[in-house]
Amino acid sequence: MPKLEKQDTEIFELIQKEKKRQKEGLEMIPSESYASSAVLEALGSVFNNKYAENYSGKRYYGGCVNVDLLETLCQKRAREVFNAQDYHVNVQPYSGSPANLEVYMGLLEFGDIIMSLRLDNGGHLTHGSPSNLSGRAFKFVHYGLKPETETIDYEELLRLAKEHKPKIILSGFTAYPRIIDFKKVHEIAKEVGAISMADISHISGLIIGGVHPSPFPFTDVVTTTTHKTLQGPRGAIIFCKQEYKDKIDKGVFPGMQGGPHEHAIAGIAVALKQAKKPEFKEYARQIIKNSKILAETLMSEGLKLVSGGTDNHLMLIDLTNFGSGRGVFVEKALEAAEISVNKSTIPNDPSVPYYPSGIRLGTPAITSRGMKEEEMKKAGQLIAMVVKEFAKIEMPDTKEERNVTVKKFKEEIKNNDFIKKIRQEVNDMASKFPVPGIDDKE
Repeated sequence: MPKLEKQDTEIFELIQKEKKRQKEGLEMIPSESYASSAVLEALGSVFNNKYAENYSGKRYYGGCVNVDLLETLCQKRAREVFNAQDYHVNVQPYSGSPANLEVYMGLLEFGDIIMSLRLDNGGHLTHGSPSNLSGRAFKFVHYGLKPETETIDYEELLRLAKEHKPKIILSGFTAYPRIIDFKKVHEIAKEVGAISMADISHISGLIIGGVHPSPFPFTDVVTTTTHKTLQGPRGAIIFCKQEYKDKIDKGVFPGMQGGPHEHAIAGIAVALKQAKKPEFKEYARQIIKNSKILAETLMSEGLKLVSGGTDNHLMLIDLTNFGSGRGVFVEKALEAAEISVNKSTIPNDPSVPYYPSGIRLGTPAITSRGMKEEEMKKAGQLIAMVVKEFAKIEMPDTKEERNVTVKKFKEEIKNNDFIKKIRQEVNDMASKFPVPGIDDKE
């Protein structure tokens, strides 16, 4: 990036530092992966310059001949890769959260009832959190997990659906390690006269790869982000049956957005083409293999996983055996060792969301670097060592004391000798595997 280096050294240096961080560490946050150089080139293209409000053939701006072709091509590729030929596709949402809100805005009136998975059981903020616009504008009824298995309670879902008669029943998650039965959710929705909706943001790449059941061709509305396991830029896609096309398109524009980000749509189109290649299916299969080995390793090291394992790309470590609210310490300790995970609530968490009792981690990013089962065993062992060493720290009772304790811990952990040894092992392992988008040679 010679021009950037010359014109803005501060930003250039920050980008170089971030490249170094991504190369030397293990990205194990399950909502992260790597975009290829081709995707990044499209994202940085001159499509960034073009305003194009409305849709192909109906723009409010001139000069849209090429963006019309771009969006049409992106829609075509989305239908093909998800085997959703009969669906209408909107590729304009800026990200996953706007996409979900745009569906609600297009199909519902404020105050209408939506059913979704509880936030502390694995649901997303836009699935009705009271701190999110979704929870303030609409009435959410949440279903949960069976206490004995920590898997979705479909019987409770049916009972609540019959009782509350929601307009939409939403399946999907941000922290649920098991397979979702999209067909069953759709059937329940139809039984009570609701629209079935699936948010597949986390698992879209797994669905394309054939290692997770698909919500197509029966689910009424499907939303997905385009990064995560799909390995594209940050953006989103909405699929819907033709009867909902006009309302959802209006929910996107002019309901929630102005001009679409055509450079992002270009990157999405590139990612969708890449997802049609045989190598992508192998990538999806390896994500699952790696996830299962990682989970088995963590459990063999004596750690407790929510639901006792995983069927997909992510898992949740339940730290309550060490005490409540310890997720923040483990996250910061692993970060100092250059292993990126994120603190997370667990089902029926005894602590508060900012100081949760769990850790969420997954395998998409490290799988995209070419890491396989042996690396998962090693990573699991290193993570377990850090958990056992730092999950025992006492959590103060008051918020003020907690903030001070966490801040002090974050500073001290950087120079901890134990962490230094773990970090060196992480760096040694990471150095053997190239990072897509950074080390690409083609």
